[in-house]
Amino acid sequence: MKFVVVGAGAWGTAFALHLARGGHAVALVPRREEQARLLAVTRENVDYLPGVALPPAVVVTADLARVSGAADVVLLACPAQALRETCARLPAARIVLSLAKGLEVATHLRPSQVLAAVLPGAVVGALTGPTQALGVAQGDPSAMVLATAGLGAGELQDLQAAMSGPSLRIYTSDDLAGVEFGGCLKNIYAIAAGCCDGLKLGDNTKAGLLTRALAEMVRVGLALGARAETFYGLSGFGDLVATCYGGWSRNREFGQRIGEGLPVAELIANRRTVVEGYKTTLAFAELCAGRQIDAPILHEMQAILAQGKKPAAALASLMTRELKAEAVGAKAVAL
Repeated sequence: MKFVVVGAGAWGTAFALHLARGGHAVALVPRREEQARLLAVTRENVDYLPGVALPPAVVVTADLARVSGAADVVLLACPAQALRETCARLPAARIVLSLAKGLEVATHLRPSQVLAAVLPGAVVGALTGPTQALGVAQGDPSAMVLATAGLGAGELQDLQAAMSGPSLRIYTSDDLAGVEFGGCLKNIYAIAAGCCDGLKLGDNTKAGLLTRALAEMVRVGLALGARAETFYGLSGFGDLVATCYGGWSRNREFGQRIGEGLPVAELIANRRTVVEGYKTTLAFAELCAGRQIDAPILHEMQAILAQGKKPAAALASLMTRELKAEAVGAKAVAL
């Protein structure tokens, strides 16, 4: 198949390499023309994925209109807040998949909803899961989940088979909302997990946080129309564990620095890479407040990121909440 990957950060570069390894024609389209020229010459993404050589099968170009017109599938590996602008530059494309994990701040739309709004004639979907870019680039055994809206069962299986390989197993889901909400929400809780690391708290704290974060993910997801079981899969529990414990996780590292006492504004201003969980926290906080969805961990993270609340004070607020019975799955929506 012919694939176009838009966005040449670590993840876009790694997935382009994976597709080329599977024998597909792949075009990698950086967002900046100067980056495209450099990548085409050096064949190494020094800024975002150093030490990994791009094979000759990956064509690097800044001419998105030319390569996307002939593509079977376009994958958007850009930040959630850049999806709308990136889609607007796409000519006719039949299948467009998002690799982003965040809600659009202004609209609270999921990535595939942004794609559908800008590209009404395209089949849209999401590809997500507990995958680190370097691991995929190096061929570490990994797993992801693919969900689409508007693709027939036969075509979905063909796409699943095309993107899978010996080192990457892709599952399918018909719960597009749940798959995307899981990928978005886990970034919020990864920042919280990082705060625990920055405060030098132990395994008890982090284990309790992740367990209750999963219950909160289910509760929020159900209230927004997703299915509970989706959050126990790759895009929910799997991605939550990977991002909260991975030393490579931008969101976890960002939270760690906050826990260590660094100001949020300073951390955001001095970053070269995007922390999706930062703006996603703000978007979900507004969404949950508007729909009266109880999400205490999310609420405390919003207070830390937007109101300057200290992580230790946020933790104290969570620990002194009204005592309740434990609830998981569908029962958690009411607690």
